[in-house]
Amino acid sequence: MHPLATAIAPLLEHVGGTAVPADQREPGDIVLYWEGAPAVAVRVPGQELTSALDRMIRAVEGELGAKLPDLPRADKQKAVRLLEERGAFNMRKSVESVAKALGVSRFTVYNYLNRDQADR
Repeated sequence: MHPLATAIAPLLEHVGGTAVPADQREPGDIVLYWEGAPAVAVRVPGQELTSALDRMIRAVEGELGAKLPDLPRADKQKAVRLLEERGAFNMRKSVESVAKALGVSRFTVYNYLNRDQADR
């Protein structure tokens, strides 16, 4: 176990968090650095839904072949449709998170959602 993980153990116990090796981190984990290198990742309770949304976003990026902000408009619209099909927008504050990941406004995400529903 990294010395930093040992040092923060009492804090993590108090807040209900856990430390995991940095190379086993998941989306939503907080990476702590030691002498400029990733040392340990902290998993805080309550991050499960955020992590689920992050995993959905990463999966869609993999399918579309690029990070969401780098996609052309049509592919961003497709990304929103894929996320909607997977239930991403049933999560609290997901529109804001998806908008941030896409590099667009919440209004734009709502427009993409409304346009997709109108096409059905």
